[in-house]
Amino acid sequence: MRLQSLPLVAGFAVLTLIVGTRALLVEGQRANRAAARETIEYQQQLSGLLSLAQEAEAGQRGYLLTGEKSYLEPYQKAVDAIPGQLAHIDAMTSSNDQLAPQISHIKDALAQKLAEMSETIALYDKGDASKALELVRGGQGKAAMDDIRASIDTIRRIGAADIAARDEHTDQAEAWLRVGSLAALVAIFLLGAYTIRQSRRRFREVATAQEELMRKNIELGNEIDTREKAESQIRQMQKMEAVGQLTGGIAHDFNNMLAVILSAMNLAQRKLKRGENDIEKFIEAATDAANRAANLTSRLLAFSRLQPLAPQVVDTNRLLTGMSDLLYRALGEGIRVETVLAAGLWKTYADPSQIENAILNLAVNARDAMDNDGQLTIETANSHLDDAYAATHAEVTPGQYVMIAVTDTGTGMSPEVIAKAFEPFFTTKPVNKGTGLGLSQVFGFVKQSGGHVKIYSEPGQGTTIRIYLPRFFGPEEPAAPAGRGKSAARVTGTILVVEDDARVRAATTEAMRELGYTVIHVGSGQEALQQLAATSDIAVLFTDIVMPAMNGRKLAEEAVARQPGLKVIFTTGFTRNAVVHNGVLDHDVHFLAKPFTIEQLEAKLRDVLDAK
Repeated sequence: MRLQSLPLVAGFAVLTLIVGTRALLVEGQRANRAAARETIEYQQQLSGLLSLAQEAEAGQRGYLLTGEKSYLEPYQKAVDAIPGQLAHIDAMTSSNDQLAPQISHIKDALAQKLAEMSETIALYDKGDASKALELVRGGQGKAAMDDIRASIDTIRRIGAADIAARDEHTDQAEAWLRVGSLAALVAIFLLGAYTIRQSRRRFREVATAQEELMRKNIELGNEIDTREKAESQIRQMQKMEAVGQLTGGIAHDFNNMLAVILSAMNLAQRKLKRGENDIEKFIEAATDAANRAANLTSRLLAFSRLQPLAPQVVDTNRLLTGMSDLLYRALGEGIRVETVLAAGLWKTYADPSQIENAILNLAVNARDAMDNDGQLTIETANSHLDDAYAATHAEVTPGQYVMIAVTDTGTGMSPEVIAKAFEPFFTTKPVNKGTGLGLSQVFGFVKQSGGHVKIYSEPGQGTTIRIYLPRFFGPEEPAAPAGRGKSAARVTGTILVVEDDARVRAATTEAMRELGYTVIHVGSGQEALQQLAATSDIAVLFTDIVMPAMNGRKLAEEAVARQPGLKVIFTTGFTRNAVVHNGVLDHDVHFLAKPFTIEQLEAKLRDVLDAK
């Protein structure tokens, strides 16, 4: 096989040699032309130098003969231009040892001529015209000029000889080019004929090889299928392991909270049976555990990107300024807080309460990492994540973002910890010092808002966590007037509660009656429509969303169609439903997430009833 390929290789080698030689000859021609241009330019520079010397001499003699100052103007211009001309000539002579002695001789002669002219003008200015003319007639200046001309003529002869030699070399190169071109044509013809012959033989070999390749591809496809099945099983095992870790974390935390609630309620029941009324601490413990369980659920929904968001146009600088008191109370006196707010910060479109929660979570984590003694820096900036950054972070969309950075002087994180930092229930804090859901909640909120979060940290060097929220480009929406500070406009009608879970329905109804409202409650959408038809003074429909047969959204649409102006409040414990799309509440939707406190219920009813 190698012997058969030898003529082809040899042909290509000859062809390459011929083409390469031709290229070298062409480059030689270019170099010759460039050298000829340089020689001509060099001689032009020398001619210019001689012209300047002659102009200076003419001005000097005109002044000495007439005494007119106007003759000194061309003299002075020529004298001022001579150093620059010499510098240019020196730069062009630096690489030519043959011309350097001639240039040195020209400089010496020129210096003598300039000195002679300067001296004669000075004598004339002092009134000694006869001595000045005598110095001119002495012939020293003329001899200097003759030396300059002789040196320039010598340089011209050297240049002309160099150009003639290069022209001769160029003629030889052109002759070689003609011979080389003819040889290249012959070689190409012979190589083409040989290639056609070889191609026919190789075609048969390729056909045989293709058949073998198809067979190998079939075998490879079978192997790939086998590997994909094995990898799928491994991924499923990893997924189950992650689900197990998540389930274990939820079970651990919920069981702890349920243990507190059950224990507190049992103790309260026992005391009430004995006629004792000092059960407030047990109720407080149960309430606290229930609130922590609700907070745990909220954080899990945030990590899963299922929490309902109410985004607004947010000025992050103003939001951070308003959080200063909250941060100082949460962090304590041992933490020094510094804010660096960028001027001209862009707006972002996100849920402001969730931004506050994210910053507070990061600040509390930073406080724990600094052991209640250190500096926390919160910084804002306009940022652009480009295509290069997005190429290394697959989840990032290139574009403009509002950046919020939280930096601490704490213990820092190792690369292994950073890799797991956003996983739910992962924590490096001691037992009972953290749930491991803070960073996962921040991660979920930022991703649900279309942003990006990045950790920069090294052990012993502190930590910086940067949140990037997309820049808002649309017109800023007017903020809705807050009604929290107003007294509630007491509803004159009835509230219709629709809830399929009897215990939740009873608790909600009692809470509303405790707040002084008139309440009717039903367990399904169909019953709600019947009550709406039978009762004329229903002002608010308070409905669960996830219900069998007819969900809350369909019920609300039917109810408002029958009774325009009816106000609707949705509630649910699971947010992937008919009023939340892509994690964002539908426009003009009033929503209250389960579980809620009486205070939260009161505030929501007040907002809805006060709204125009």
